[in-house]
Amino acid sequence: MLRKRQVHLDFHTSEFVPVGDKFSKEQFQSALKAGHVDSITVFSKCHHGWSYHPSEANEMHPTLKFDLLGAQLEACKEIGVKAPVYISAGFDEKDFRKHPEWRVVVSPEKERQKEYENEVHFHLLCFNTKYLDVLCSQIEEVMVKYNPCGIFLDIIAPKICYCEKCKSDMKALGLNIENESDREKFSQIVFNKYLEATNAAVRKHSATATIFHNQGHIPKGDYRYINKNSHLELESLPTGGWGYDHFPLSAAYTRTLKDKEFLGMTGKFHHSWGEFGGFKHPNALIYEAALSVMNGAGCSVGDQMHPSGEMNMATYNLIGKAYSMVEEKEPWLIGAKNIADIAVLSAESITGDRNVKADAGANRMLLESNYLYDFVDETIDISNYKLLILPDVAGISDEMTEKVKAFLNNGGKVIASAKSIVKNNKFILDFGSEYIGENEFNPTYLVPHYDTVNGVTEYLMRADFNKFKVNSGEVVASMQNPYFNRTLEHFCSHAHTPNNPEEEFSGAVINNNIAYIGWDIFSAYALHGHLCFKELFKAVMEKMLGSGKTVTVDIPDKAVVTYTYQEKEQRNILHLLYAHTTVRGENTEVIEDTVPLYDVKCSVKYSKKPSRVVLQPQNKEIAFEYVNGEVTFTVPEVDIHAMVVVE
Repeated sequence: MLRKRQVHLDFHTSEFVPVGDKFSKEQFQSALKAGHVDSITVFSKCHHGWSYHPSEANEMHPTLKFDLLGAQLEACKEIGVKAPVYISAGFDEKDFRKHPEWRVVVSPEKERQKEYENEVHFHLLCFNTKYLDVLCSQIEEVMVKYNPCGIFLDIIAPKICYCEKCKSDMKALGLNIENESDREKFSQIVFNKYLEATNAAVRKHSATATIFHNQGHIPKGDYRYINKNSHLELESLPTGGWGYDHFPLSAAYTRTLKDKEFLGMTGKFHHSWGEFGGFKHPNALIYEAALSVMNGAGCSVGDQMHPSGEMNMATYNLIGKAYSMVEEKEPWLIGAKNIADIAVLSAESITGDRNVKADAGANRMLLESNYLYDFVDETIDISNYKLLILPDVAGISDEMTEKVKAFLNNGGKVIASAKSIVKNNKFILDFGSEYIGENEFNPTYLVPHYDTVNGVTEYLMRADFNKFKVNSGEVVASMQNPYFNRTLEHFCSHAHTPNNPEEEFSGAVINNNIAYIGWDIFSAYALHGHLCFKELFKAVMEKMLGSGKTVTVDIPDKAVVTYTYQEKEQRNILHLLYAHTTVRGENTEVIEDTVPLYDVKCSVKYSKKPSRVVLQPQNKEIAFEYVNGEVTFTVPEVDIHAMVVVE
């Protein structure tokens, strides 16, 4: 079982900096104890290419005088802390300089390659060269010498390379280096070769050591990669470019994978990796740790040790503020499984594009509306969900189409949008409407047939629209076109042309257990965030799911709600999380001051009257009522994170 209070200890150190002169086993242990840390990833080899222990497979950092890795492993063992070992696999500056023939060639243009090689950052080596053999020998050396509990390899992904070895091997396979599809195909061949070789280097010496290959993202639906890891670590530093809604999306998919424990990896930094002297407020780290555990993950906090080898006590006092909370709540976290009413078929898993916007938009709408949801790919069983969302993108397989039809026949409900159920210019599901085609106008206008906060009027929709004809069903929104698209010859006012009331079509329809929205509403929400997009979505959701929601909570849109179940203990846990975020600098969303919520009304469906409802770990009972299969109660205060146990 993965430990829940981990640290990822970066140690990328130039040869021009003295290393290890202030390392102390006692000080190292004191820091881990202050941080309530139960596992720490320590370094064998860094991105600069140096090893931090005596090595025959590599070179030890030139200023290091002792076995730093061995000393750290010994220190951890003495206090019962696990210590997986980090080995840089994608970057190696030392060997980049020594072996030009191993370099990834990013472009066939010599000038562009020269620019890349002269840029001040770490540079990639090609796994299709002898570098892979060297890397595997380094892995095996660590396994034989130290027998670690795990290996962490960083940072890897399929890479298109124009080096002579790659060009020669592509030609031998009948692949054309000039063809983008062939280049991507070969990059995956090389990546698979890397995964097989490095895993074999670990498994040759241990059947139990954990293995994780970090590429900064878990590609949804790509089991070629997922299954090569013993567990998964979701790198998601909110202030480092990921944002605070990235982790819930990634976790909502990862927790559906069988036999895959996972961690949520954040950082102690104000921004991101390599930031010496950068600190976030303790409330931010408490929030991020709670966000991990309530979404079914363990925690990992990124730190970077000073080259001297001395641990920064301010860092571990900061981490301790979050991890003491996690440690106290662990009895209600271990073995807990997240409950979800809704499955979202990931657009990334359909398209293979990690930058597709539909997933991000769907995640934000569901998160802000406090629904319980998972993201799934086509292999995952959807039969136990109440509702399935098919967001925006075309490409669902015939097998998945049949799975969706079976889901509908068994009483499940579906919300589809835009092209998600369009194939060969027809709808693949029968809901009493006919597909007409892509609308020629953008933006368009939404006319709601439901109450909105600003009343019933025309709302701007910066989104593509798909026309359809309704033969039966309830039209819940209409669409109006503008008078014309904005061009050099035809434009009106500052931004876009107003709506033409004479050009109105059906915009969204519900027929029995299928709802269809003509706009690519999820992608558009990710890009523009218009309130009217979410109001349309929530109006449809209310009609489709309504009283079927497992959990209803009166809480702001910035709050996060999850609901878990511990089978062994036969109890459910409602997690409520809230913090006020502020944008600092140009685009850094931070958490500093807490803004407690008071008297939060909650309702959860429950098959029988519970024995009690308790705030934990305070062990404070809450008064509740049980009527018609619902437990209702009021949480007196949510100060960042509250955990309510229904026993």
